[in-house]
Amino acid sequence: MERRLMAALAAWKDKTDRKPLILLGARQVGKTWLLKEFGKRYFGNVAYVNCDNNPQVEDLFSTDYDMERIVMTISAITHQTIVPGETLIILDEIQETSKGLASLKYFCEDAPEYHVAVAGSLLGIQLHQGESYPAGKVDTMTLYPMDFGEFLQARGEGRMAEILQSLNWKAISGLRSRFTQLLREYYFVGGMPEAVLKFVATKDPNAVRKIQTEILEAYRKDVSKHAPVGEVVRINQVWLSVPSQLARENKKFIYGAIKKGARAREFEVAIQWLIDAGLVYRIPRISKPAIPLKDYEDISSFKLFMLDCGLLGAMSNTPPVALLLPGGMEEGKGSFTENFICTQMETLPNVTISYYSREDSQLEIDFVLQLADIIIPIEVKAEENLKAKSLTTFLQAHHALHGLRFSMSDFREQTTLTNVPLYAATAFLRDTLKKRQAEIDRLLSGLL
Repeated sequence: MERRLMAALAAWKDKTDRKPLILLGARQVGKTWLLKEFGKRYFGNVAYVNCDNNPQVEDLFSTDYDMERIVMTISAITHQTIVPGETLIILDEIQETSKGLASLKYFCEDAPEYHVAVAGSLLGIQLHQGESYPAGKVDTMTLYPMDFGEFLQARGEGRMAEILQSLNWKAISGLRSRFTQLLREYYFVGGMPEAVLKFVATKDPNAVRKIQTEILEAYRKDVSKHAPVGEVVRINQVWLSVPSQLARENKKFIYGAIKKGARAREFEVAIQWLIDAGLVYRIPRISKPAIPLKDYEDISSFKLFMLDCGLLGAMSNTPPVALLLPGGMEEGKGSFTENFICTQMETLPNVTISYYSREDSQLEIDFVLQLADIIIPIEVKAEENLKAKSLTTFLQAHHALHGLRFSMSDFREQTTLTNVPLYAATAFLRDTLKKRQAEIDRLLSGLL
């Protein structure tokens, strides 16, 4: 199993100003596996400690922050000789031990020669109470569910992934039926590593759905464990309403869909908890497509998408056959397609994602993406439909912008917009970002 973040971890290892690393991400996206695999590939040995319900580490940081004592104790617990530059220290679920997060400040200041990486769910670390966060003393990375390219690699379709990355549209068009089937599989399986590995090993949709259901149950238990008692019910109400919110033609989040008479002030904290936990992505409405997009956000209007297509199918109880077979689902296909595009964009570094709608609701653009220093209005089509009335009207009013339409049709370049096949969305966006960032770097190097 290959993860894109491995390259970033390798770069972190060799940084001269390296700090302890916190690998963030929703539960069960593969953080522990990735750190262990990173250690196996790039270090002589790994000193791994699971801090969750481990009596051996209960008092590891509570006495003092004597780094010599702490490193010696970790060595004793793991039965590993810890050598600076050669050993990766992994502290898993660090938020579960007293003063564990705070200790990272002292690893940074008093023992910078050691490579220290910690993993923990966003529920545990970002929402950790009663302990100061070591701001400025740590490096952070975020791991998301596997994107479509990573899914293809795990699926044994590495050559297909390479063809997508090449953006050789003639070759991609010739493999259209195969790519379409693989995309259907991704809609069903999603990118949670355990579900992907089960699908690869068994090709059994029922076994995959069982894994997805267990992950959803684990999330429910995590909310009960970490959330304030008074917010647990509201968090679950919001969480369970997401599939029905996305199934609506207008996917703007409606509080009344949670329960009759619901108001924003009742559920603001609950929604923020789900966002902080990495379980949903909040996509705000903007009033104007200009840089920076965040300056034009309407905080009262937004869409909520789930972190993973497979979990969306499991929560909505969509039959596997409806997602895997052609024509198996007519209604609701749009919600899976938009959720797919949202999850792929979320994995891109340093982007801002929003959507646009007029106050009269007569025109809506599914997504507006700020990618580096460019604004891209995006329309998403679940089928081959090339009609883009809203996008065309929007582009007529904003001549400087070039639109992007994702659909099941082949690649085509038009005067004001580009059509990209849905299965090539991830590769196209990553390539666009890479090229634009390279151009920015070139321009800046000429100025400085």
